[in-house]
Amino acid sequence: MTRFILYSIAIVIVVGAIIYLLPGEDYPSDDTTVAEGKALFTKHCMSCHGLQEDGIGAPLGGITKVLSEKILVNFISDPSKAIESGEERARLLQHRYKLIMPSFKGMEESDIRSILAYLQYQTNLHALEPLAIEKKSDEAGLTGRLVAPVKKSGLAVALTEVVQLPRLSNSADLGVVTLRAHPSGDGTLVASDQQGVLYRVKNGTAEIFLDVRAQIENFQSGPGIATGVGSFDFHPNFLNNGLIYISHAETFKGQLADYIISDSIKSEVQWVISEWKMDDVNARVFSGTHRELLRLHAPTFGHGCQEIAFIPGLKKGDPDYGLLYIGYGDGGSNNIMRPELGHNLKSFLGTIMRIDPAGSNSRNGMYGIPDSNPFVHEKDPLTVKEIYAFGFRNPHRMAWDKANGNRMMATDIGESNIEELNIIEYGGDYGWPNREGVYGIATLRDLKTVFKLGNPDVDFYKRPFVQYDHEEGNAISGGYVYDGEIAALKNKYIFGDIVNGRLFYLNIDPQLSDSTIYELAIKQDGKETNLQEMSQTKRLHLRIAYDQFKKELYIITKADGKVRRVTKAY
Repeated sequence: MTRFILYSIAIVIVVGAIIYLLPGEDYPSDDTTVAEGKALFTKHCMSCHGLQEDGIGAPLGGITKVLSEKILVNFISDPSKAIESGEERARLLQHRYKLIMPSFKGMEESDIRSILAYLQYQTNLHALEPLAIEKKSDEAGLTGRLVAPVKKSGLAVALTEVVQLPRLSNSADLGVVTLRAHPSGDGTLVASDQQGVLYRVKNGTAEIFLDVRAQIENFQSGPGIATGVGSFDFHPNFLNNGLIYISHAETFKGQLADYIISDSIKSEVQWVISEWKMDDVNARVFSGTHRELLRLHAPTFGHGCQEIAFIPGLKKGDPDYGLLYIGYGDGGSNNIMRPELGHNLKSFLGTIMRIDPAGSNSRNGMYGIPDSNPFVHEKDPLTVKEIYAFGFRNPHRMAWDKANGNRMMATDIGESNIEELNIIEYGGDYGWPNREGVYGIATLRDLKTVFKLGNPDVDFYKRPFVQYDHEEGNAISGGYVYDGEIAALKNKYIFGDIVNGRLFYLNIDPQLSDSTIYELAIKQDGKETNLQEMSQTKRLHLRIAYDQFKKELYIITKADGKVRRVTKAY
């Protein structure tokens, strides 16, 4: 379920006094009901809510202790009534999470009760306590819109459906997360499903290219949207060496990691960067071998390794040729109130790393650390010398502006107020968890509340190039600088919002003189529309991809598995 449910159902504490408390009720605890509830929770709720950890939405563990079954069922069925009622708890939570969830009137009441039974089971099993929100947090930080609205541009694009990827038989959801152009340059695409499959897309048909699940014993997809296959990319010399790189999550069962978080953190999942070598680069289906490069502990299921990429179009001899960039989030460490686990050079959490897969001077000898990395000559032996830049919450997508010296750009998904696009500087510190956008955060008190900074504090960390408010969207989807044949899109960085599917653009020049975000509309059959209408869903899981060979821009909606190509702009 999306965030708004917590406006209505989370317990609220106002100045230390509980304002709403009901005795817990007995829910069914039989295996069948709990299993059904878990499946429904995973499908409908886990993308925003955890049981203990704060995230896009508030944690739901403990909620059955304090609100009656009838109230919970009614709230889930029609959550907007809570906000309309003006209840204090709903107001405080709206300030905190800034998103109204669509109605679940279409969900069977029996299914809602199964979800509640699962929440009650987990609450009892782990002695979970309900969320507490203090009124003072509403008063201490900034409220309302913090960033100027996105500007209407009058520019619109037309989209043509290329393919709809199939739903895996054991998956409740479609899960397109990454799409790359095949290095053959003939228009073939390869798309990854979070659930563990890479598809080859040609002439409107998708065929399984590689089933990661079949070759990784402890492959883990779920809970939530930050496990499974995170990303992949082809080596720039793929046509000769057959190398593909993949990031994926595994269930932790005692495997030794190259980097651990802390002895005090019980890791349930690990992220692995692996190299896959094809026997025949012209084959339609992968056949070959794979080896592990790097294994990392994760403190939670959130904000893992969602992006790996090579700089496209480099020639042999370029210092960056063949170097793999790895975006790794904070692992949810700040949501469990452990900010000390990241944001320092001794931790890989919240970093963009750069490695040489062909080298061997890493700690485990399975890859190289470029001598040109910014911290490679640090004397502290605990320094993570793979770090290229740090201070990120979730560096979700990376791109390079070819026309301007391959200027590196990376989006960082925010917590509860700001989404940002950063120009990545060598060795730069981008401030999370002490900054969200240009605003400060009292990290250990309340990640959801930000405050204004004065000089010189505002410039202590690298500022984002642009930022937008959670009044516009809730999770930035990184894009690309377009250099294709559609004149109206040239020299524009096209991006969007993961949640609501809105498309945006920036005008890019050598001086980065314009930091205005413009809306990019969609027209279909001459009429303006949007991706929510086209996909018939409210939460899109938007992704954007670019074929650097054919110069084609693709818009992907993970919710329905569809890949659409931008065909014109006007």
